[in-house]
Amino acid sequence: MGFTARKSFKVMPGVRMTVSKSGVSTSVGTRGARVTRTASGRVTRTVGLPGSGISHTKTVSGGASRRAATPPQQASKPVKPGLMAPKWEKELHKAITEQHYQELPRIAGAYPEAAGVAATLDGLVAMQAGETDRALEVCRWAWSAGGDVAEHPFVRKYIGRTTITIAVASGVEAAVPFGRDALGLALAELEQGAGNVDEAIAVVEALDPSAVAAVSLCELYLEAGRISDVVDLTNGMINTDDPTALLVTFRGVALREQGHHIAAREAFKEALKSKSRDSAIRHKALVERAETYVAENKLAMARKDLERVLAEDATVPGVRERLADLSRP
Repeated sequence: MGFTARKSFKVMPGVRMTVSKSGVSTSVGTRGARVTRTASGRVTRTVGLPGSGISHTKTVSGGASRRAATPPQQASKPVKPGLMAPKWEKELHKAITEQHYQELPRIAGAYPEAAGVAATLDGLVAMQAGETDRALEVCRWAWSAGGDVAEHPFVRKYIGRTTITIAVASGVEAAVPFGRDALGLALAELEQGAGNVDEAIAVVEALDPSAVAAVSLCELYLEAGRISDVVDLTNGMINTDDPTALLVTFRGVALREQGHHIAAREAFKEALKSKSRDSAIRHKALVERAETYVAENKLAMARKDLERVLAEDATVPGVRERLADLSRP
């Protein structure tokens, strides 16, 4: 799964522009239904649940290889419950499409058939709204209920293969398909935020193995002081993409904490071997390698790594201050 760093801003009502490494893309539409033309000319259609952080994107035309890009089209009309659909289905659909999210707790309590989906959506929406205490309570209930809401008939019919963006580590977000893994990662973040690191670890350890889960687990292990578990989890890891580059960086941190400074520097070297990796990951690897040099009393090498970060991005938090500390006699 790719990790991206982008800046998005509004240019007029219904239109947003996103600046990324590949260029500029334009997105047109309303909340829940947008058509986007990327910098390469690829056109995508996104239908989402406004306010929930959940959306589904489909490519409707190719990129620069086409002779002429297909002009943006209006998003397809969402599916609606039929006349004979059960009451719970109609009420849940209405609560989502009309953004009556305050109805989700009632629907979850009134209709056992809708409880899992309604509670999961309620927890994720509350989390996005910053209602962390209620989000934690609801996500705990949805998680303990078991099962995967991705397999629920309502989700298959109305939500499909949507994704939700979840923070899986400090400064790292990932788009995860709506389902039990998304719920678990959200719950783990909430547990971690509440200081319940062991509970967060237990949740992530129960998820299907993936690069996203591994990133989350490594950060949690480091916070819990389970250094050897980070080393074991990343054993044999090589830098093949952004997630693995970050995992190798975590490995370097763990090896440094064990006092294996040479091995730690080898891990950071692996993390930095490709310049195509996201700059935030490369900068983290450089900062952590600098701390390894400090532990070895190689202050000149530490300053060199920090200056490299500063030269590329002077806004990286803490780098300027740490460099000043190391430059004092």
